[in-house]
Amino acid sequence: MVNDNSEMPHGEAENVIDTGAESTPATRSEEDLGFRELYEQSLQSVQIGEVVTGKVVQIGSDVVMVDVGWKTEGYIPLRELIDAEGKIGISVGDELEILVDRRDGDGNLVLSRDKATKIKVWDDIKAACEQNMPVQGTIKERIKGGLSVDIGIPAFLPGSQVDIRPVRDLDRYVGQTLMFEVLKYDKKRNNVVLSRRTILEKEREEEKKHTLETLEEGKIVQGIIKNITDYGLFIDLGGIDGLLHVTDISWGRMSRPADKFSRGDSITVKVLSFDREKERVSLGLKQLIDNPWDQIQSRYPVGGVVEGKVVNLTDYGVFVELEDGVEGLVHISEMFWTREIKHPTKVLSLGQVIRVMILDVNPVSKRISLGWKQTTPNPWESLKQKYPEGQIVKGVIRNITNFGIFVGVEDGIDGLVHVSDISWKQRVKHPSEFYKKGQEIEAVILNIDVENEKFSLGIKQLEKNPWEELGERFPAGSTVSGRVTNMTDFGIFVEIEEGVEGLVHISELSSKRIKTPSEIFNVGDTVSAVVKNIDQKGKKIRLSIKDFESGTTDAGRSGHQYLNNRENIGSSLGKALADVKIVGSDS
Repeated sequence: MVNDNSEMPHGEAENVIDTGAESTPATRSEEDLGFRELYEQSLQSVQIGEVVTGKVVQIGSDVVMVDVGWKTEGYIPLRELIDAEGKIGISVGDELEILVDRRDGDGNLVLSRDKATKIKVWDDIKAACEQNMPVQGTIKERIKGGLSVDIGIPAFLPGSQVDIRPVRDLDRYVGQTLMFEVLKYDKKRNNVVLSRRTILEKEREEEKKHTLETLEEGKIVQGIIKNITDYGLFIDLGGIDGLLHVTDISWGRMSRPADKFSRGDSITVKVLSFDREKERVSLGLKQLIDNPWDQIQSRYPVGGVVEGKVVNLTDYGVFVELEDGVEGLVHISEMFWTREIKHPTKVLSLGQVIRVMILDVNPVSKRISLGWKQTTPNPWESLKQKYPEGQIVKGVIRNITNFGIFVGVEDGIDGLVHVSDISWKQRVKHPSEFYKKGQEIEAVILNIDVENEKFSLGIKQLEKNPWEELGERFPAGSTVSGRVTNMTDFGIFVEIEEGVEGLVHISELSSKRIKTPSEIFNVGDTVSAVVKNIDQKGKKIRLSIKDFESGTTDAGRSGHQYLNNRENIGSSLGKALADVKIVGSDS
């Protein structure tokens, strides 16, 4: 009997052993059933939804065949294995973690790498949350309330959890790959909340512990500029902040630290002081270099001329930087010999380089006085040579004040005629009574003080001093007549000649007791008086009407004194009168 093996699979027929007996339909059904059961069992060993490890055996045009270690192979859609650049990121023989997803209509195993990855991610998220372990992720974009982070699945990073301190610009974190802590997760809702702040806080505590153990005064350390204020910089030294005060940034001028530094910059500083208990650290930057004020006097001797840069302009002068950390002041009075300016900005600007002379150096107070005008010839020196004392000059009145007249003699140099040098005789209350601005006048050079830049002139000196002759023309005891020009509580002024006045004190007005001069005199009255005294230097004349009325002249006063001299009481009246006559004739 011939065995019919046409319906059996190839290979099975070869393994069939011919026994010589006829095979019945019942026998074939039992054999077929046994084979199917074995096949079904092999498939049932692959659990749907299980994550397994498979080996790539073939890469097709749209699928990748993977051996999962069972009787049948599965396939993965090729799209799951193509990277962002469109390249296949695997090769035959590579092992992959995959999910047994389902069977297709033909009974083939459909595998998924993406789903296996997500399952593993959720397992990692669960483990990280339960064990307080960090996860790595890449910040993809800014979203409402925070940032979206890729940790295998999209996760949410709240803005308050980005950093220890509030962050204004979240966009600068996009694209960064960082470590995060899982605050909470919900697999069903596909929701994961992350925190970077907790990671940083833990790191900062560790840094702080190390910093506190190693920090000491005098140590040079490196830090990051954390914050900038008008009074200094706050430097993160590693878990602890130190203050770099504005006075310790530079030996020179430092008005606004923000102009020179930026947040996030790395900076090397020196620890000036450290309070371990209060965790306060004072830092210095200028202390890393030598103090430029050491031996400053040897580098900038008085009288030396140097170049410097204008760094500040004020209403009282100009600050000039001679070198880094060393500035000097050109006072506004030291800018020009003759020219007057309202503000230095009219002639100088910031950054301008000028030549200056060293006038004074004080290393203790760290001050240098500079002169700008001293780099040009002094016109006052040539003025003194050009105009000797006593020379008569012409000039135009440039200004009139209550204390005198300013007369322009040289370009930019005015001479002063003091009110006391206007007239020998007349009392000048205000120069404007006699002169006008713009008027040309003559004057005498009295003095030129080069050091103090003073130019003194005189108008009255154009004439001879009349007071030198008054003593000869009006000796004490002589009688004069004049007009009452002024009346005061203490007396009256009498003009005895043009421009010459004498004072009659109230006690010399009358032999009678009076309270005020107005009781017996008026301005304009003509009176006679006796000259009691002339003070040529003080330009004062003392007169007495009382003496005139009593007839007390030089002769009468001499006779009176003689007659009342106790040593000559016994002398005869005739001899006394004779003596009086002699005295009178001598005068």
